[in-house]
Amino acid sequence: MRLAIIGAGSMAGEHARHFRSLDGVEVVAVCDMDGDRARAFAERHGIPDAHADLGAMLARDDIQAVSNATPDGVHKATSLAAIAAGKHILCEKPLATNEADAREMAAAAQEAGVINMINLSYRDAPAIQHARELVASGALGRVMHVDASYRQSWLVSHAWGRWDQDSQWLWRLSEGHGSKGVLGDVGVHILDFASFPVGDISAVNCRLKCFDKAPGNRIDDYVLDANDTALMQVEFAGGALGTLQATRWATGHHNALTLSVHGDRGALRVDLDAAKDKLQVCLGEDVHPARWTTLESPATPSIYRRFVDSIASGVNDQPDFARGAALQKVLDACFLSHAEDRSQALAEDGMAEPVTA
Repeated sequence: MRLAIIGAGSMAGEHARHFRSLDGVEVVAVCDMDGDRARAFAERHGIPDAHADLGAMLARDDIQAVSNATPDGVHKATSLAAIAAGKHILCEKPLATNEADAREMAAAAQEAGVINMINLSYRDAPAIQHARELVASGALGRVMHVDASYRQSWLVSHAWGRWDQDSQWLWRLSEGHGSKGVLGDVGVHILDFASFPVGDISAVNCRLKCFDKAPGNRIDDYVLDANDTALMQVEFAGGALGTLQATRWATGHHNALTLSVHGDRGALRVDLDAAKDKLQVCLGEDVHPARWTTLESPATPSIYRRFVDSIASGVNDQPDFARGAALQKVLDACFLSHAEDRSQALAEDGMAEPVTA
């Protein structure tokens, strides 16, 4: 299978690395509107051809599939062009920046009959697949409560570079540069991380905040107005309640995802920072002393492998564009919930004791 990559940023590099490691896959071209950037990317990753014209690349009959690693705001236009050209497509998350666009993309892929998947990369973790199996088997009984968090700290840590000096971080903080904030960027991951094992989300209440980060909240032409912390209260279709959060301010964590699921017969915990192939369970008689056991999770193929296998078999694996659109529906509801804030502010004397150093 001959595959091309749309976009030449850091995430595109991850796509190139993963696809080039798969037997039977040739990464033959890359396209970026900045031709010099595309050529440098192609040289760096051993890709034969670089394009600055997406239409010209998509017109090539020798390319069967594309991997779309462009910024969020152009996912729709680039994906629809690839679908119209009959190319199978793996698209970065979030699928689009609103539900209507995501539904249009899913419908176009369905009508064209192309394999379509969205890169919800944390599904590759064996632990989350194992968690889904345990919940589905009834091992936890009726699920009652769920906690999930996505904690990043690149606004306070230099581990990934200087956010205030690098465009790859600055654009994520600016609505004018196409960002939907932490909610749009990684909120889609934590929504999927929680609902993939537990079931669909049926209701949501959300609070967003953008903290001050620079004088006038501006650096060069980047207005720093995109949310950087999101708190969600959700109800699942099965009746369980959950608290979900995503933040860029989680000092002490680089890129940490955690999930706890509590049922009336047992519970499980997933911590991808601790291990991607292990989870903890409290089941059976261990419920009474609250004793936890660590289980090994069987290996699972990556989404890159599953995308390639779907093309070979003609059977579309998950998560597909329809799943991406369903998650976007929840994200849109989160933004609406925040805009129609119903929180109640406390009077200044509402706290009995002052906080002292």
